[in-house]
Amino acid sequence: MSLWIPIVIAAAFLQNLRSILQKNLTGTLSVGGATFSRFVFAFPLALAYALAVSLVTGWWPQVPGFTFAAYLVTGAFTQIVATYLLIASFAHGPFAIGTAYSKTEALQAAVVALILLGEGLSLLGVAAILVGLGGVALMAFKRRADGLAALDLTNRAVLFGLGAGLAFAFSSVGYRGASLSLGDGSAFARAAWTLSAATFVQTVCFGAWLRWREPGTVTKTLRQWRQAGLVAVVGVAGSIGWFTALTLQTAALVKALAQVELVFSTLTSWFYYREPVSVREVAGIGLIALSVVMIVLVA
Repeated sequence: MSLWIPIVIAAAFLQNLRSILQKNLTGTLSVGGATFSRFVFAFPLALAYALAVSLVTGWWPQVPGFTFAAYLVTGAFTQIVATYLLIASFAHGPFAIGTAYSKTEALQAAVVALILLGEGLSLLGVAAILVGLGGVALMAFKRRADGLAALDLTNRAVLFGLGAGLAFAFSSVGYRGASLSLGDGSAFARAAWTLSAATFVQTVCFGAWLRWREPGTVTKTLRQWRQAGLVAVVGVAGSIGWFTALTLQTAALVKALAQVELVFSTLTSWFYYREPVSVREVAGIGLIALSVVMIVLVA
């Protein structure tokens, strides 16, 4: 089995756990504050990890050029937008809904990667993404009183989830482009330094925006360091997995496999939030499982 596959599954589990912690943070912080907590406490952890990996591997990055900076800023900015929209979706609907619609990221990432990086997919790879998206659709489409399944675009949770998926797609492709631009060194080291640079940019830019738009939120977030710090630890652990996988494999396949997070989120909704799980959601999980098998065959 390719190394990136277990890395993605572990990262998906950690991302689901981070989402739970961020959802709980919205009770004490604004959406902006909960989003900022994802970055401000993550940077020192990411930097420490990057230094440790370089000391072990002996690979150190050169002074980055324009290509690295362009891809990195694209990834960092769109991840801020995606994280903000995802947390906002949690504030307007069930936990599983926002996560489900954000998983359209896999299909959107295939298009974005083709445009920005020229990375295409085999027919089996495209089929795997579509099967997984079918599973997402089964789990996320709202059933109307007339018995028809419909996408409720009047629901803010749905709109925020879809927007998060598009932003995450640009973010994933941007980070892969940044990591690949660093050369042929250790994949783990390139991923680590890309992650470190991204969290630095996000902390500075989003922190400045919060001071302008939500005075006092930055200070309030820093005071929540115990709870928010746990979000950062879990988030960095998951991000290490994502960045490493994106360095090893195309963004479309990584994000297609990442749909297993929806299985974790559904189980979370069932066991943790006591939200009912329908037969349709179980069928959706089955399709996602089939998609995972197809992706493994592609890899």
